[in-house]
Amino acid sequence: MLGNTKGKLINQYVPDYVLYDLETTGTSSKYDEVIEISAVKVKNGVVTEEFSQLVNPGRPIPSAASAVNHITDDMVAFAPMFDSVLQQFLAFIGDDVLAGHNINRFDMKFLYRDCERYFGQTLTNDYIDTLKLARLCLPELSHHRLGDLAQYYGISTAGAHRALNDCRMNQQIFEKLAKELDGTTGRNIEIKNCPVCGQPLKKRNGRFGEFWGCMGFPTCRYTENI
Repeated sequence: MLGNTKGKLINQYVPDYVLYDLETTGTSSKYDEVIEISAVKVKNGVVTEEFSQLVNPGRPIPSAASAVNHITDDMVAFAPMFDSVLQQFLAFIGDDVLAGHNINRFDMKFLYRDCERYFGQTLTNDYIDTLKLARLCLPELSHHRLGDLAQYYGISTAGAHRALNDCRMNQQIFEKLAKELDGTTGRNIEIKNCPVCGQPLKKRNGRFGEFWGCMGFPTCRYTENI
């Protein structure tokens, strides 16, 4: 929903949420535009509804972006502009907690920018970044990209890099991470949040031994002794 205060990053599993994904013309939330937005609504851990819409960005899609997401200018030529699509998306999510992979550093920035651009307010929904949870739950993995996690859990990656397929894949991964968090898999995971920025703290090794360091580093440099 819209309001004056941005939602908080939370580092826990909730059974009711909307997991979403964006495809864009590039990686800059200052200069690039959304060309696809998709989401799955989850109640008690089960997908109940889906939302997906191509978006006309009002500019040519760079070939480098099309090479990744396979969305072309012809596909979006008659698609609606993002102001109307975003309004539909906001109606779909309501007050639900949002979830997604790497959304803290990428997708949320596009949503905040465009909510302010089109509606003069910001997005107030709290949100969960599954990339941060995966790094906390599975520190033994060298990479925590969506495809890496899908392979780890034996989840199909068919149709990856299209928004709705990534949502379906990520939702299954999030439910697997929930079992890591609640100890079902035998792990004992301690999650501490940074009192400055709210991002998770991670155990790190320094000159004088282990300490808690903010995962928002280098933007946030908070540390805490163990």
